[in-house]
Amino acid sequence: MSKITKICCIGAGYVGGPTMAVVAKQCPHIKVTIVDLNEARIAAWNDADVNNIPVYEPGLSEVVAEARGRNLFFSTDVDTAIAEAEMIFISVNTPTKTYGAGKGMGADLKWIELCARQIARVSKTDKIIVEKSTLPVRTAEAIRDILHNAGNGVNFEVLSNPEFLAEGTAVEDLMAPDRVLIGGDSTPTGQEAVAALVDVYANWIPRERILTTNVWSSELSKLVANAYLAQRISSINSISELCEKTEANINEVARAIGTDSRIGPKFLKASVGFGGSCFQKDILNLVYISRSFGLREVADYWEQVIIMNDHQKKRFALNMVKDLYNTVSGKKITFLGWAFKKDTNDTRESAAIYVADELLNEQAKIRVYDPKVGESQVLGDLDYLATRKPAENAAAVKVFEDPYRACENTHAIAVLTEWDEFKEYDWQRIYDGMLKPAKIYDGRNILDAEKLRKIGFKVTSIGVR
Repeated sequence: MSKITKICCIGAGYVGGPTMAVVAKQCPHIKVTIVDLNEARIAAWNDADVNNIPVYEPGLSEVVAEARGRNLFFSTDVDTAIAEAEMIFISVNTPTKTYGAGKGMGADLKWIELCARQIARVSKTDKIIVEKSTLPVRTAEAIRDILHNAGNGVNFEVLSNPEFLAEGTAVEDLMAPDRVLIGGDSTPTGQEAVAALVDVYANWIPRERILTTNVWSSELSKLVANAYLAQRISSINSISELCEKTEANINEVARAIGTDSRIGPKFLKASVGFGGSCFQKDILNLVYISRSFGLREVADYWEQVIIMNDHQKKRFALNMVKDLYNTVSGKKITFLGWAFKKDTNDTRESAAIYVADELLNEQAKIRVYDPKVGESQVLGDLDYLATRKPAENAAAVKVFEDPYRACENTHAIAVLTEWDEFKEYDWQRIYDGMLKPAKIYDGRNILDAEKLRKIGFKVTSIGVR
């Protein structure tokens, strides 16, 4: 197979956008076209001011500025891009099903199937199809089935190339990944397709970091990597509750176990719980697949990671209610942070949403400040839960563009995202403007509790009595 010169990516979201922008930057000889049916999203990627692109990631605007218009293009003309491309990345959303069999656990593959059918319909030449979305194991088989029965004599090879990006560091992760994983068939044409994708990445990634496996191992490795990371967070969070009942300090425990080289220090920070679009979805997928094969103990084992995470979010909210004299009705509580982690504007499955929902059930008034998340997104996240009418959410939640104004005349502050700027605030000024006793609930353990206590705050940290 000759060298790849034209790549198309279907899906201009948090995975497709950054991944393809970096491929275009590092491979100026390859024309990369990102397509999406969402016209507003494509318009934002094409905005003359690269600071207005729809995904916020440190360094991404610069990458887009360099490659856009040279060999990186954003378009809504899906058919043309598919027809031209030799390699097609599928990077569409695969949310957890909200209906039918597998509701709340299985992945909804509706968009993946629509992509496959569109590729089958439009293609007149051989193509390599690359699964980039996070998918349940054996999805490649479904894609292959649709493509091979399209009946227009075109040869399709399906590869699995899962992304291991961490939002907030996506550009770094793409420029210098720990590993790139490519799964393909062991047939001669399958191996040729794998080699073609290896060649693309080898433009900037050392070959020893590019791992090749069979398709199933590649698909499963993605789910397992996220399950292991989430499991570490739930494990440390479970111990944080024990610390709060004893004299132990979770930060000291985490440091003590993290210095063991077999355990290591990463993902041992106790918090209000993990969020993001992948951890929960991937574990639920693992649980669903295990159940579908009758592996009850395996399914129960991994489901416990989610149960613990939900418990941590709920516990955080209920502890606040208890500490605020068992009633928050009509009280103003300021949330610092809404994104699921710092350095991203992604709010999917953010702990803040669930803590807010719990407090709104108790009739609190929520005020929100996040440096990268605006009002429409905050209200949209709460409306999506459908716990109450949108008008009720809008009446009880106010979003600010200035953190100091958000904290004025408020009963309590809850830190829900670990944005660095929160540590730098003039906390004396915030204290002076708050109702007393001024309370802070640090859901990320990022603030200097002793310093805040000297000012006069009552501070509650996770896992510290």
